[in-house]
Amino acid sequence: MTEKEKQQAGELYDGNDKELVAERVKAKKLCAEYNNTEYNDYQKRSRILDRLVAFRGENTVIEPAFYCDYGYNIMIGDNFYSNHNLVILDCAEVTFGDNIFIGPNCGFYTAGHPLDSETRNKGLEYAKPIKIGNNVWIGGNVCVLPGVTIGDDVVIGAGSVVTRDIPSGCVAVGNPCRPVEKKKDDKKINTSKKSGK
Repeated sequence: MTEKEKQQAGELYDGNDKELVAERVKAKKLCAEYNNTEYNDYQKRSRILDRLVAFRGENTVIEPAFYCDYGYNIMIGDNFYSNHNLVILDCAEVTFGDNIFIGPNCGFYTAGHPLDSETRNKGLEYAKPIKIGNNVWIGGNVCVLPGVTIGDDVVIGAGSVVTRDIPSGCVAVGNPCRPVEKKKDDKKINTSKKSGK
């Protein structure tokens, strides 16, 4: 079994394997090209994304700077927007549904390292997939850790560290991130002033 096969199977693998290093270098070069493209050259940025990520739907906007490890493990649905400084460590699959909004300085990290220092110091690591549902808004400075699934219709509060699955239809915040309330329908929120009687 190759190191890449071990990686994709969720087993411990050597991240310094020559094949994996070469694939990361290729992705980093594409990220550098993307980040150095003229801001209003949307067509060039679109072409680079097509070479970098495995799949993307319609209306993908990723504000530079954008960084990823491999690119070929990233799948993006329709209507995806990410603000500046998106980092996706896609050693395993990272899947985004439709209608995703991501604030600045967010990270999605599939990569993990053994707690045992002897194993970790050998350069071994593992990767677990991340899945984000549809209609999700992720606030700025959010960190999503390996193996997490975020359901549909979720809002993740700014600064949260998402260490475990988040169910559909809620607002979740904190470190560790956890649901704090059912998501409200903005159309049902009464914003009229009280009469003062």
